[in-house]
Amino acid sequence: MASGILRVKDDAVVDGNGQRVVLRGAALGGWMNMENFITGFPGHESQHRAAMKKVLGQEKYEFFFDKWLEYFFTEADAEFFAELGLNCLRLPFNYRHFEDDLNPRVLKESGFEHLDRVVNLCASHGIYTILDMHTAPGGHNPDWHSDNPTSYAAFWDYKDHQDRTVWLWEQIAARYKENSWVAGYNPLNEPCDPEHVRLPVFYARIEKAIRAVDPDHILWLDGNTFSMEWKGFNTVLPNCVYAMHDYSSMGFPSGERYKGTPTQKDRLVRQYERKIQFMASHRTPIWNGEFGPVYAAHDDADAETINQERYNLLGEQLRIYEKHRINWSIWLYKDIGMQGMVYTNPQSKWNQTIAPFLKKKRELRLDKWGQHPATEGEALLRPLVEWIDRVSPTARNTYPTSWNTEMHVTRNVFNTFLAASFVEEFAMLFEGKDEEELEELARSFSFEECLQRDGLNRILREHARVAQ
Repeated sequence: MASGILRVKDDAVVDGNGQRVVLRGAALGGWMNMENFITGFPGHESQHRAAMKKVLGQEKYEFFFDKWLEYFFTEADAEFFAELGLNCLRLPFNYRHFEDDLNPRVLKESGFEHLDRVVNLCASHGIYTILDMHTAPGGHNPDWHSDNPTSYAAFWDYKDHQDRTVWLWEQIAARYKENSWVAGYNPLNEPCDPEHVRLPVFYARIEKAIRAVDPDHILWLDGNTFSMEWKGFNTVLPNCVYAMHDYSSMGFPSGERYKGTPTQKDRLVRQYERKIQFMASHRTPIWNGEFGPVYAAHDDADAETINQERYNLLGEQLRIYEKHRINWSIWLYKDIGMQGMVYTNPQSKWNQTIAPFLKKKRELRLDKWGQHPATEGEALLRPLVEWIDRVSPTARNTYPTSWNTEMHVTRNVFNTFLAASFVEEFAMLFEGKDEEELEELARSFSFEECLQRDGLNRILREHARVAQ
């Protein structure tokens, strides 16, 4: 059981007795920060919610999303998570649960209803939680998972966006400052500061602000450029854990298939070592806040073989982390069947309702995550990318520089502009449904109605139970 609030001691996380604690767990992605591939909608969360409100009306909209948030994580989920031996659940959230853009700096108490519920559920089962602002005012990165429908991260150019973020974290810290089962605060998920120097400055500012309210909890600080690089970081803040994200392209449909060759294993080690250079040189604790493959659907050709390869990849990554005794949080706990430890049944009311639309999303390349080859879209994309690279060779250097020209074009044209044009079509799938039907749809995400990804959970169980 918890023994005091966790804190940093040298290169480790320790409890109130000074005993080392290694946090191993997952993230409740897609819940209080909705993501398109996790539940099936196109575009961005704010677009999806606006379209659903338009179709359902205010009353039924509020009823559905309240039920959905409730069913997404219940006592049964906490029991299952703890039974696997996992001890930490990262809780991503969208700031819009707590503050409206047209009514800034007015706290919405309703936003805490489900957050408090899950924090307390986890605590009752011996599970720590890390509170993660996945979406901040203005957009702190240019991607869908920060609910940013543009390629511009305005957070970095407008002080008011940063001021509001600091203000909201002060409110959150005041609420949880005495909770020993909250392992700490993750102020920004995968920030992208094109100038590199503004992120460490913001971290210094928010660390001071949070400490004035809550002097004890750990801050879990993501690196820049989707938590992959540390340019501009020169000092270590007190009682902070620095975080990298360690996805491997070999775990995705467009990547090289993982065969466990010495070359591939060496690539995983080198990728990990590159991302932790800052932490290693400063002897700080390390948190891998996100990693994990996506999985082929059961009806995909060669799905069993592909998924076994990806389980093998995951196992090899976990062996690397185990060797270095780092903290880790796999992405993710629950979804509609692409990546989750638990996923909705293909025969559920939810999946059956949206199945034709999922097929369309895949064919039109509307989602970035787990994107599959699509002949027509690729045929249109390839000559455009070649033309851009020819007429503007510097285009490929556009930040985030981890993206090539094809990724920038895909992000702006397919995943943003085209995807947004389908948000109302998706919402119309729910037109005319009464509260009984809406609750059945929400209940599709309940643990009792979901399936478990046994191959994934077996590996997690094995590595979660390694001695601290």
